[in-house]
Amino acid sequence: MEKVTGVGGIFFRAKDPTNLAKWYRENLGIDEVPQEYNAPVWETSAGACVFAPFSEDTQYFGDGKVFMVNFRVTDMDRMIAQLEANGNTVERAPEAYPNGIFAWVHDPEGNKIELWEPK
Repeated sequence: MEKVTGVGGIFFRAKDPTNLAKWYRENLGIDEVPQEYNAPVWETSAGACVFAPFSEDTQYFGDGKVFMVNFRVTDMDRMIAQLEANGNTVERAPEAYPNGIFAWVHDPEGNKIELWEPK
C-alpha cells in the first residue's frame, strides 16, 4: 500500500490572513508562506510544511471552517510562558497522559490550537 509521508501544508480560512499569519509567527514560530516559489518554507522536525491562512471567503477547499491543529512542542512550560508573555490565555490539561502532556490556546480569530509535548 502506498502511504503519505507527512503533512505538506495546513490551509484554512481567516478573516485577516496577514495578521493571523503574523500572530502564528510571533507566538509559535511558524514562518509565513513565502511570496516566491523558490523561497524556503517553514521546516518542521519531520520536513517542510506550508502553513497558510486563506481568505475567509475562499472556495479552495469548500464551505465551513471547522478544524483544530495539534502542534508538537519540546518544552511545554517554556511554550506556555512564551504564549502568556504575549498576552495569550493557555489552558493546561488537568493531567499528564501516557503519550505526553497537552495544553490549548486560541488564536486571535478563535481557532483552538492543541499543543502536545510527547513522552
